[in-house]
Amino acid sequence: MDLNTTWFILVAVLLAGYAILDGFDLGVGILHLFIKGDNERRLAINAIGPVWDGNVVWLVTGGGALFAAFPEVYASAFSGFYTALMLLLVTLIFRAVAIEFRSKRPSAHWRQGWDIAFSVGSFGAALLMGVAFGNVAAGLPMDAQHNITGGLLGLLNPYALLVGVTTVVLFAMHGAIYLVLKTEGELQARIRGWVRPLIVWFVIFYALTTMATLLWQPHLAERMRTQPAWFLVPMLTMLAVANVPREIFHGREFRAFLSSSAAIGLLVTLIGVGLYPYVLLASNDVANSLTIINGASSQKTLWIMLVIAIIGVPLVLAYTAGIYWVFRGKVKLEKTSY
Repeated sequence: MDLNTTWFILVAVLLAGYAILDGFDLGVGILHLFIKGDNERRLAINAIGPVWDGNVVWLVTGGGALFAAFPEVYASAFSGFYTALMLLLVTLIFRAVAIEFRSKRPSAHWRQGWDIAFSVGSFGAALLMGVAFGNVAAGLPMDAQHNITGGLLGLLNPYALLVGVTTVVLFAMHGAIYLVLKTEGELQARIRGWVRPLIVWFVIFYALTTMATLLWQPHLAERMRTQPAWFLVPMLTMLAVANVPREIFHGREFRAFLSSSAAIGLLVTLIGVGLYPYVLLASNDVANSLTIINGASSQKTLWIMLVIAIIGVPLVLAYTAGIYWVFRGKVKLEKTSY
């Protein structure tokens, strides 16, 4: 495997890691206003409290890896998505501040305001990420200098919005499963009842997105048509989703969460398989596209960064595993809780 392909896979793995880990954080936020009562909302926030900020680091790491390995792609994407990225930054800031500030005062109005900020910020972040992902998958109008020529309104096309809504539903499902894993009693029983309807809604939107892809973005399925072995990826995705209600029914919440995580990872894999070797596909003229070749750093840079990644990624994984191990078990409200 050449260095360019290796880095394409590494960036995809980092982005998949972010989608899996911060996905349930965002899902908890999306569901937050449906949880009634101050104590139950505090339990939901404290379920993600020890880990949410560490999860966001995966997004920073993925962006750093993209900058180091594919600087042309980084420059084009961050300039073309500038307004959307600023909006994403605002949503992430609001949800982070809401988590920290919500319980600073006992006032009901104070807490209700931050609850709304937390939920709206989580919903907005998930939607914007899905829209961005949908645009990258579909392709973007680019000139010969690899500048993205469409504005913010151009990014809000029907296909990208459909992917965005599907992402919101997927993260809500993922977050509900995580809350079932971390809570107990009446709250857990109520949220357990949300999992199955959320799975149904995700399957509906996933089916709609799949049909839209086959109709409007056939290039994403081209590799599966020419190399049928890749059809295993969407099959495994549906099996992972189908396994979630089975594990929830048998009270195996951790296995259900692993299945949900696997489904997210496989969906990212599906997009990566469809795009390769393009990193940013030009929808107006494929010759203007950025690939793993013309968008990459020098071979020396890729080698140096690969050595750093081989050293650094296991450390990040070890730290992440350690944090989740320390804060394992059901969440309890204490004096130091949010």
